[in-house]
Amino acid sequence: MATSARGSLARGLLFQTGMMLSILVWGVVSLLLSWPLPYRRRYWLISRWCPFMWWWLERVGGVGFRVEGLEHIPETPAVVLSKHQSTWETVNLVRWFHPQTWVLKRELMWLPIFGWALALLEPIAIDRAAGRDAMRQVVEQGRARLRAGRWVVVFPEGTRIPAGRRGRYRLGGAVLACEAGVPVVPVAHNAGEHWPRRGLRLRPGTVNVRIGQPIPTAGRDAMDVLTEAQHWIEQQMPELSRFGYSGELVDRHRAAG
Repeated sequence: MATSARGSLARGLLFQTGMMLSILVWGVVSLLLSWPLPYRRRYWLISRWCPFMWWWLERVGGVGFRVEGLEHIPETPAVVLSKHQSTWETVNLVRWFHPQTWVLKRELMWLPIFGWALALLEPIAIDRAAGRDAMRQVVEQGRARLRAGRWVVVFPEGTRIPAGRRGRYRLGGAVLACEAGVPVVPVAHNAGEHWPRRGLRLRPGTVNVRIGQPIPTAGRDAMDVLTEAQHWIEQQMPELSRFGYSGELVDRHRAAG
């Protein structure tokens, strides 16, 4: 057991070191080469970092994936509501939904190199302390991104939640989908069991991903849409989890702290 734990820590340290170095190198390359490019070329160039991360995670961490439900992905961009347990989903959802943008806290774009490169991808950056104004930011910017042919990925729990638990689902993504007249695509996964939100240890194995059928929004109340998406996601989690899923509600402020 102790040997296994040390091996997991060694994997995690090596993985994190490689990831930080890659962010530094690719961030500088992206800033130098992509800023004068039109969005599609800029997106392609910057997002080439993701395939490296897929390879690095599998090579060093021994973490692969299995996905179900690819046939459910609509032909035109929609709003994706995804479970949020790990950094894994922020890197891997680009496999299936592209080009995409994300709803994130604006402070991330202030980070040197990484944040500056991220800003070139035109995410929906919100001020979480803005209350109702934050919702307006999501809807206004999200509708513009959807009209431009980009998927909008929203993590309705707001922050990464420990594996086996759930956060309180927030309404913004569902409101955006209803206002824009596009469906919601729910995504469930157990990535936090293999790449935890905190700590250096990685657990080798397979991330199970399940993509649900699009949830229609036409003429529907956003709360009804969110409730349907949450019910579907949470219903999948016990089946996807390898180490048990209690579904215990975690206060997002404690989870982020």
